Amino acid sequence: MARIIWKGAISFSLIHIPVSLHPASRANELDLDLLDRRDFSPVGYQRINKSTGKVVEWDDIVKGYQYKKGEYVALTEEDFRRANVAATQTIAIQAFVKQHEIPPQYFETPYYLAPDKRGQKVYALLREAMRESGRWAIGSVVVRTRAYACALIPQDEILVLNTLRYADEIRPADAIEAPPGSVRKAGVSAREFDLALKLVDDMSDTWDPAQYKDTYRDDLLKRVEEKVKKGQARTLTEATREKPARRSAEIIDLTTLLKRSLEGKPARAVPGGARRRSTARGRGTRSARARRRA
Repeated sequence: MARIIWKGAISFSLIHIPVSLHPASRANELDLDLLDRRDFSPVGYQRINKSTGKVVEWDDIVKGYQYKKGEYVALTEEDFRRANVAATQTIAIQAFVKQHEIPPQYFETPYYLAPDKRGQKVYALLREAMRESGRWAIGSVVVRTRAYACALIPQDEILVLNTLRYADEIRPADAIEAPPGSVRKAGVSAREFDLALKLVDDMSDTWDPAQYKDTYRDDLLKRVEEKVKKGQARTLTEATREKPARRSAEIIDLTTLLKRSLEGKPARAVPGGARRRSTARGRGTRSARARRRA
């Protein structure tokens, strides 16, 4: 189990469930250092006192809020806790909502909620009540020094807490020029829509996250190995001229492209570079439905 980053309780109405919060994700990024391009010497992240120009040790650094120009109030971890003791120790559930009501852009970071030994029964009660009702719990929690809206989601035998972005953190989509909702208004024919439905059906599968790999990280490591073998470890690679962008699919006959996609059945690429072979499904005609939607 990953480290505990928070301990407290889930609270709604008169129910109190002791839990601990654990990270549910990790970043598998390459650990890259900053270098001076002239001699490849490492360039460090230095904590410089702006008045003296000297490096400040971590033990001498505190967090400060500038309440007026040049004047600060120092805040310690105890100050953050005392600001609202209940908020820093409680996941306060405010409502239960249907699963599909939360747009994907609101989800931020996932965590696992582990029950305390004293809270096993009530933990299971909340989990199964949400599962049976098809609803997720929406509440608030303070993690470290920030308050988050959050969703509690039953998954197998555990509860997942996913922090949510606030409404004012979501950019409006008004500036995005998207085609109209009707396929007819977008210029899509009933025949094209029917072929697209068949293609979606042909490529349908069950969700298996293990099939999706970050192959780009592996490609970068291969590139590193190539440069080392060629003695180019200290040589900067010059940028190449960009290739012309591919023509839009709309320039080519869309019906022809859809037919080729259905007939060819190639090993299909998935995000991240993993490849899977599509499996044929039943392809009952949907022309009538396509025309109705159009």
